[in-house]
Amino acid sequence: MESISRKLSSQVSSTEVYEKNIFENGILLFQTTGKEKVYRYSDSIVLSLPPGRKTITTSWLNGGYRDDQRVIFNHQVEKGKHAPRDLEGGSIPAYLSIIAKKLGADPATTSGLLTAANMRNVSIVTKSFRGVEVTAVITAGIEVNGGRVGDPASYYQEDGHHQFIRGTINTMLVIGADLPEYAMTRAIITATEAKTAALQQLIAPSRYSSGIATGSGTDMIAVVSDSTSPIFLTDAGQHSKLGELIGTVVIECTLKALELQSDLSPMSQRDMLVRLERFGIGEADYWKVASHMDGENRKAMFLRTLRGLSKDPLLVGAVSSVLHIMDEVSWGLIPETAGRQLAVNIMKGLPEVLGLKKEIPCGLTNDKDPIIDNWVRVTAWMVKQCDFDVHCRNECLS
Repeated sequence: MESISRKLSSQVSSTEVYEKNIFENGILLFQTTGKEKVYRYSDSIVLSLPPGRKTITTSWLNGGYRDDQRVIFNHQVEKGKHAPRDLEGGSIPAYLSIIAKKLGADPATTSGLLTAANMRNVSIVTKSFRGVEVTAVITAGIEVNGGRVGDPASYYQEDGHHQFIRGTINTMLVIGADLPEYAMTRAIITATEAKTAALQQLIAPSRYSSGIATGSGTDMIAVVSDSTSPIFLTDAGQHSKLGELIGTVVIECTLKALELQSDLSPMSQRDMLVRLERFGIGEADYWKVASHMDGENRKAMFLRTLRGLSKDPLLVGAVSSVLHIMDEVSWGLIPETAGRQLAVNIMKGLPEVLGLKKEIPCGLTNDKDPIIDNWVRVTAWMVKQCDFDVHCRNECLS
């Protein structure tokens, strides 16, 4: 007991010195009821831990399970640093140790996460139930390397060398209860599922396949529990109240962080062209198809009308249905022939749904062609009809 008391005493004194430095040079963003403090200090978000905290992290610096951590930080890597050798110190562990020292923390009792996200775009969400408080501190950016688990790899690690890819969702999760090690690892699973659920809600695209992203290839996490708490919890899974708290906190926090960093939100996703991005379809593809259809070719007007019509909620709902059919075909849930027929039938009803007083020309659709080709032909034709119909064009662009 005496040795433990001395250990806690030394931790308190080192924390006071460290926090004085952060207080003088950083901004206190949040404090939990358990006295964990979240600071923004230059290009880092810093989580200062009171004595008696247990941590489990995916950090290169003091990663895994520890019971002596004083500080966990989330650091924005300087632009242009694309490989570990480009970092100060020449490796990720060395770089994290250097950053810890710059923050005034002891590298021996510090863990760090890395990202390209701006620290001003951090999101903090906390919820509690019967004295158990759960707080998430997240930065998130997936516009560059959002991916779906199982996508083709970007590199093969050999001789300890690997590629540093920009874009990351970093999560710091603070649980105001005492958890055994195995429950802390279960909290990682629950938090990861919650992050993925947030991405599914946004239909966030993978940048490496036509799938919906489940995260990025560089996501990191740190989980903190309080060994001094009188509340002892052994289950952090979905069926437990703690699991519910972790899930709701991480989903909400991830959604906020993605909107702050990447402008990724329900409103930004309410756009046909945005939904088609994960299948490699863009404005150039539309114009290539439309320019071979009957009628005048006025590219600027066509693209303006396309962008306006693309945001129509009815059209977004229709493309969502068609793309989901494509997903289900790829997953083996719907036979390909049936999926194509159903998708084409949806497309044939689009003019009436959108108030276009014309019928789709015979031969424009072909249920033997890929679904995406039919969709582009039909909607390009519709845009071109709007292009020369004053009423329709005004509706599209309003």
